[in-house]
Amino acid sequence: MTGKPDVTGFFDKRTYSIQYVVSDPATRKCAVIDPVLDFDEKSGSTATRNADAILDYIRKQDLEVEWILDTHPHADHFSAARYLKQKTGAPTAIGKKVTEVQQLWKAIYNRPDFPADGSQWDRLFAEGQTFSVGSIPAKVLFSPGHTLASITYVIGDAAFIHDTLFMPDSGTARADFPGGSAARLWRSIQEILALPDETRLFTGHDYQPNGRGPLWESTVAEQKATNIHVAKCRTEAEYVAIREARDKTLPMPKLILHALQVNMNGGLLPEPEANGKRYLKFPLDALDGAAWE
Repeated sequence: MTGKPDVTGFFDKRTYSIQYVVSDPATRKCAVIDPVLDFDEKSGSTATRNADAILDYIRKQDLEVEWILDTHPHADHFSAARYLKQKTGAPTAIGKKVTEVQQLWKAIYNRPDFPADGSQWDRLFAEGQTFSVGSIPAKVLFSPGHTLASITYVIGDAAFIHDTLFMPDSGTARADFPGGSAARLWRSIQEILALPDETRLFTGHDYQPNGRGPLWESTVAEQKATNIHVAKCRTEAEYVAIREARDKTLPMPKLILHALQVNMNGGLLPEPEANGKRYLKFPLDALDGAAWE
């Protein structure tokens, strides 16, 4: 890939998520990747503070939104993709394997009439498919393991890897969600690390180990040399053993059952009921075997 996009990250401290505006300096076209819709599980309140901050930045930088991209249906925050589409008119996109996630979770939520066909997005990207952000070429890598549908966006010299690799001192993503696989995650990581050593890698979460400030940019070379889960593993079997042992100790994300019903619907909140209020449906005992805090 040629081209060097400008990349600005927006850290959401409530969910430890990083959202990105990726822009082409030559054309002023940009993509927004993995935007967060604010949600407070204690009060049930929603807000658009994160998304509005992104829109404000885009206006100040005189950018035009060409794409609104999600790397996968998130388990720890609501997607603001639908809100940003309403505000900008830009198309939304995700990997085409999202339909497998929809099929899995429509059963968990007992929603037999839910359209699990990916029609909630404007574009479903296949593995290897190409597109562009302004004049900068981009391509899609299929990167499952964390979820069935996870993809990586390679835009010029930058790759947006979300829940595959974290910063080197944080390791790699968990693989114990429904549809996850530590073995498949290992293979996805190897495909990312086969990119040129100088490729900039942008992760989707940073949990700030040892109290350091939030970080989100590394390189392929740095990850290969120092990632605490990858550098020490020589084989898939070694990695799977480490990853699965770690996952058994982790409680589920606090918003997983809240977020998936929204995110498998492209970030569209439930329709208001007769009283004008929206309601989430929350299954009990749906994720057997998860660790308790």
